[in-house]
Amino acid sequence: MRALSIAATGMLAQQTNVEVISNNIANMSTTAFKRQRAEFQDLMYQQVSRPGAIVGGQDVRSPSGIQIGAGVKAGGVYRIAEQGAMTQTGNRYDLAIDGQGYFRVEMPNGTDAYTRAGSFQLSDQGELVTSEGNRIQPGITIPEGAIDVVVSKTGEVQVKLSDQAELQTVGQLELATFINEAGLEAIGGNLLLETAASGQPTVSRPGEPGVGTLTQGFLEASNVNAVSEITALIAAQRAYEMNSRSIKTADEMLATTSQLR
Repeated sequence: MRALSIAATGMLAQQTNVEVISNNIANMSTTAFKRQRAEFQDLMYQQVSRPGAIVGGQDVRSPSGIQIGAGVKAGGVYRIAEQGAMTQTGNRYDLAIDGQGYFRVEMPNGTDAYTRAGSFQLSDQGELVTSEGNRIQPGITIPEGAIDVVVSKTGEVQVKLSDQAELQTVGQLELATFINEAGLEAIGGNLLLETAASGQPTVSRPGEPGVGTLTQGFLEASNVNAVSEITALIAAQRAYEMNSRSIKTADEMLATTSQLR
């Protein structure tokens, strides 16, 4: 009775689907979160009769054959890099990326991580850091006594000092782009790591061809759509129930077989 194992794979696949959807819903308010989608693949087939096999005289061939599938498996979970809405915060250290690109973040071990969550703050040394204290690369230091900070759409950081009339440039922000954003590895804390699948980063100034621009005083919201996720959750639940019904039906068929005299 292959139906038992086939339906079991369907239940496991829908369990993965529900977990992905649940994570999307849980991160509806996470800054710059990118929703994910589970993709599924059918398993290997048992070839009872191959298509095109000779089944009779005079070279009569089977037009379709008999192939019995073994079920389904999760083929991957993809990150959908769709632009999230811009939310105004009024905080001069909040930066939103409009378009492609990631901020580079220096991790404690010296390696680079990448994020689109631009909710930055200042360290005790005046350095621009994430909410966890990791420095933004290239390093930006705001001098003590700065009464205003201006970040242009192209990433130029300027400050106004109390004893100077003109704005002073203190640094230039950069953005990293990847040929395959879906290949980045999520490690939590709104951070992503480069992998062999993502390819190496290309670092450019904001506003250059293929690179987004920056908007000061805004944050990018999550791109999760609540209505779409709830609809997908209901569909996954129904699929799970139908697979469980298949197991119940196969069990009843086995029970009938075992009662034959």
